[in-house]
Amino acid sequence: MQRYFAKGKKDDSIILYDTDLHHIKNVMRYKVGDTIEVVYEKIVYLCRITSLEPFLLETIKEYNNDSEMNIDLTIAISLVNEQKMDLILQKLTELGVSKIIPVKTERSIVKLDANKEIKKINRWQTICKEASEQSKRVKIPQVMPIVTIEELSKIKNEMKLICSLDEKSQLLSNYLRIDINEILFVIGPEGGFTILEEKKLLENGFLPVSLGKRIMRVETAAIYAASIINYIYEG
Repeated sequence: MQRYFAKGKKDDSIILYDTDLHHIKNVMRYKVGDTIEVVYEKIVYLCRITSLEPFLLETIKEYNNDSEMNIDLTIAISLVNEQKMDLILQKLTELGVSKIIPVKTERSIVKLDANKEIKKINRWQTICKEASEQSKRVKIPQVMPIVTIEELSKIKNEMKLICSLDEKSQLLSNYLRIDINEILFVIGPEGGFTILEEKKLLENGFLPVSLGKRIMRVETAAIYAASIINYIYEG
């Protein structure tokens, strides 16, 4: 059954986004009497379409169907090209990530000016919304504004990890404990962080982590790390 996230709820009326109304009417071609799921504030509503013009829904029942992890996982990732970023956003959403932070680094392939940044973030947020609907989540990951290494280093979190190529780095599994409530995991660009960038993060409480013996692409590292954490903290 198709799931949508509501824009709001007034009295007994659930309000959907215009883009979702277009999808319901013109893509899915739903008719009066068809049912859909709508999520609002983590509550899932089973709704029946009672009118298309104007669009009206009747709530049949509501239920809690929490499919979220038992941990607040934030992935900070260096800017990559559009195709890779789309894949990363989709898969991290499916794997239960709570927030995604795009990071400017010296070796970032993509450079965005202020005018393009807002449009990109809005587009990325839409990708996360659609992936959340597809994967039956009750929460949409938040795509944060793009940050620098300096800004990233100042973010507070219970556990802060950085994907490192340093031979002294410990495996990710060595850091994961059931009593942890939140993790910030940082992944650099192709070729890794510069020495100064990694030094800045390590000086501000980030711990170096190895993902194993092989060198992974950015998108692979993001999915791999999120998969391990998802397995440990699956809700």
